[in-house]
Amino acid sequence: MSGPPHTDPLVPRARVANIANVLTGVRMALVPVFLVVIFVGDGHETFWRIVAFVVFSVAVITDRFDGALARSYGMVTEFGTLADPIADKALIGAALIGLSILGDLPWWITAVILIREIGITVLRFAVLRFGVIPASRGGKLKTLVQAVAIGLFVLPLSGAWLSSAWVIMWAALVLTVVTGVDYVVSAIKDSKGRPADR
Repeated sequence: MSGPPHTDPLVPRARVANIANVLTGVRMALVPVFLVVIFVGDGHETFWRIVAFVVFSVAVITDRFDGALARSYGMVTEFGTLADPIADKALIGAALIGLSILGDLPWWITAVILIREIGITVLRFAVLRFGVIPASRGGKLKTLVQAVAIGLFVLPLSGAWLSSAWVIMWAALVLTVVTGVDYVVSAIKDSKGRPADR
């Protein structure tokens, strides 16, 4: 867990209004757009499912860019560190719920993933006064695999392609559970290693 941002007046702090945070905002704005598109017609029209896939993909790409920009150009802010994973979860959650409503994905899969994501978000806020929990490498891999799996389910696939989508979705489920447990264990260890308040 990283500590609170430093307050050294001689070191310039990144502004909240920077391109990395703007991209995070764009990702949030694309969530309702995605939901509208995926439910056009009966929700299974090939053209609109492809459009939904494009919207979803653009949102996922903004996630890759905002993090890279923030780290490379000193744009990391506490707001961005919190908002970025929340935007990810909003996108992933909307897509999962949408697919389950349409009957393309079992509700239990959506429930497992959302319980983990909401739980870790609550944990992040619970320990915020001690510092921000950064995304681990496992967590980033989990997000990527989830995005690929969900993207494949958004597309109107069948046969071997759909079977491949299921394999990737199972990999995403395993990563979701394992990284969730890892975050909780790390937070507990960190809290025990911190001296008691006086």
